[in-house]
Amino acid sequence: MTNCGWPLRGLLVPEALLSGKRDCRRKAGLPPALTGTRRHVNCASAGIVSYYTAGPDSLVDGAEADPPLLLIHCVSAAASAYEMKPLYEYFRTRRPVYAIDLPGFGFSERDDVEYSPRIMTNAIHVLVAEIASRHGAVQIDAMALSLSSEFLARAAAEAPKAFRSLGLISPTGFETEHRHDDRPESSRELKFVSWLLSFRPLGQALFIALSRPRTIRYFLERTWGSRQIDEGLWRYSTFTAAQPGARYAPLRFVTLALFSADISCVYEALQLPVWMSHGVRGDFTVYRGEKPIEKRRNWHISVFHTGAMPHFEMRQHFISAYKLFLRQHALRVRSVQLTQTEALRTAHR
Repeated sequence: MTNCGWPLRGLLVPEALLSGKRDCRRKAGLPPALTGTRRHVNCASAGIVSYYTAGPDSLVDGAEADPPLLLIHCVSAAASAYEMKPLYEYFRTRRPVYAIDLPGFGFSERDDVEYSPRIMTNAIHVLVAEIASRHGAVQIDAMALSLSSEFLARAAAEAPKAFRSLGLISPTGFETEHRHDDRPESSRELKFVSWLLSFRPLGQALFIALSRPRTIRYFLERTWGSRQIDEGLWRYSTFTAAQPGARYAPLRFVTLALFSADISCVYEALQLPVWMSHGVRGDFTVYRGEKPIEKRRNWHISVFHTGAMPHFEMRQHFISAYKLFLRQHALRVRSVQLTQTEALRTAHR
């Protein structure tokens, strides 16, 4: 976000002159990002948290379904659950699937509050509890995109028994070899930038610039590392960024207040199986800091010849790699269970 270089003159033009189509997009209302049923839960720190759900409750062709899968979109000026659509649409016919609207996005509350990693993590905890109330005490699989990988990792570190595995797509926190091991729950917030953006005209003008349709396209092209982006995602992004209250969470993102300063410690605390995937093309595919976790037995890393959204560009290859990871984990668990059972039998002879 810091390399955009918009002229100050452009930032200070009134909203009506900056984006003549913004009012039309707002009046049209926000359509659903995904199919299925849209529900909501209440979170003490985040208010109403909306989510989508679809898929079989218990059986698939006479066999037990896989446990529920939770999908978590990233954080940006125009983020939405649409970012997880390829995975949601694939798995909805095979297992229960849930996709959250993080606080400040989609149909969740978009109030003017100090959005933080704690608020985002709490929203995940609340939805995981809701999933448990619907499916019983079963460990779920969860997958998050980009910065939201930090929120998901923290939730799993705090409630490890709730998760069977994690999938982290293009996760943040690995860009350099510098470790983020500051005090627990601290953020990388740039206080001066936060102070500047607290002035309503400046913050609003910046968000208007960030949420222009052509600016959204620019950042998607940087994400893809190509001009061949997903047009459906672009269109939906322009609508969701035009909704009332859309600027509050993204402006916290701009100040780095949603980035955790202790995330290296959080990642390293994870004991459950973690599948990390990323691309090699574009501006968000640098992973100089991944070497320490490469040595961890519970982490598996897949690299795709794509941009930062491999699940859009190579959906089938991405899903196949993810399913292989899940099968390998299931085989390891089964092997451990058989070993433990045999040990018990031997002890009772």
